[in-house]
Amino acid sequence: MAFKLAGSFAFQNAFIDAKPILLEPIYKVSVVVPDSYMGDVMADLNGRRGRIQGMDPEGNVQVIHAEVPLADLYKYSTSLRSMTQGTGDYTMAFSHYEPVPHDVTQKVIEASEHDRELVEA
Repeated sequence: MAFKLAGSFAFQNAFIDAKPILLEPIYKVSVVVPDSYMGDVMADLNGRRGRIQGMDPEGNVQVIHAEVPLADLYKYSTSLRSMTQGTGDYTMAFSHYEPVPHDVTQKVIEASEHDRELVEA
């Protein structure tokens, strides 16, 4: 029993000393929208912590290239259809991992602690 406790404390101390960071998957997103909806779509992507990488005109549509955290792409297809009256389309592909911003990390920690309290109750 003493070895288990000692091992547990050693792991906890090593974990804290390592200064862990939370990473999130970032996806490359290409959104094809008619010119008239471009402003709304760009504002929505920015609201999802997206970073606009560029735009390419193709006839009467624009292709918006952005990098967006996967967590913020939840229900994006529904949102895009609603914003563009069904005329927008998008593709997404994994790009890389990035550290989660501090404010988002705090929310994740609080949610985890709340869930742990529910399980222990």
